[in-house]
Amino acid sequence: MLDVIIVDDELAARRTLRECCEREVDLRIVGEYDDGDQALTAIRQQPPQLLFLDIQICSHNGIDLAKSLDPSTLPQIVFVTAYDHYAIEAFEVNATDYLLKPFDNERFQNTLDRVRQRLANHNREDRQIALATLLAQLERNARTAADARPRLIAESGGSMHLLDVSQIELVEGDRNYVKLSIGRDVFHARSTLQQAEKTLQSQPMLRISRSCMVNVNYVRQVSRTPRGDFILVMAGGITVTSSEGYREVVRDYLARLKLGSDEAEKRS
Repeated sequence: MLDVIIVDDELAARRTLRECCEREVDLRIVGEYDDGDQALTAIRQQPPQLLFLDIQICSHNGIDLAKSLDPSTLPQIVFVTAYDHYAIEAFEVNATDYLLKPFDNERFQNTLDRVRQRLANHNREDRQIALATLLAQLERNARTAADARPRLIAESGGSMHLLDVSQIELVEGDRNYVKLSIGRDVFHARSTLQQAEKTLQSQPMLRISRSCMVNVNYVRQVSRTPRGDFILVMAGGITVTSSEGYREVVRDYLARLKLGSDEAEKRS
């Protein structure tokens, strides 16, 4: 029996992980946390054999938390992340397990199979070396990404703000203006959606209608309407719906993220 701890500040993500784990007869969830400090305390008090760890969590990022773990009781770690090509590149180079949000049970099963194999064949020293190498690569990639991120100026509440484009979750067009959403904060800029799309080309932007595009890094849930359009829930809580004209574009993009697609096969 493997003791499992789940650390993710998104309720939906924790619920999905919990449901996947509960279907496995050899997994036992001993802790579930949305806060990095509480999670680290619990892990030190009762080290699990398997840790599902979100890279970005409140009060602690996953990299710092992983670096704080006791090497003598280091669990097998599966990092959980939204799409970030810098992070995925590091995972693939170091052959360390990760789950890409949103994931399904099939993807979870494949990851769990590799976890079981590594627990059987790799000792703690191997895990320490693999984790240290991965964390160093993630930190190098994060610095590179930060250096490459462009900024833009937008207005909110009568003041001008300098925005990091990597934090923009949603862009909505209205004639010669665009509305930029970062969490629950909304900013406005004089621009067309086409101009904004060019400015944000460093980000994985997905056009879901003539007047709206989303940063896929911040999509947390996906569902369908009765007519087949896609409902996307963003990290900040905003919900947007794709239009009929972009239905196939959104479907094809999301299909590439699923296990069984050509791209998913390359990541496995």
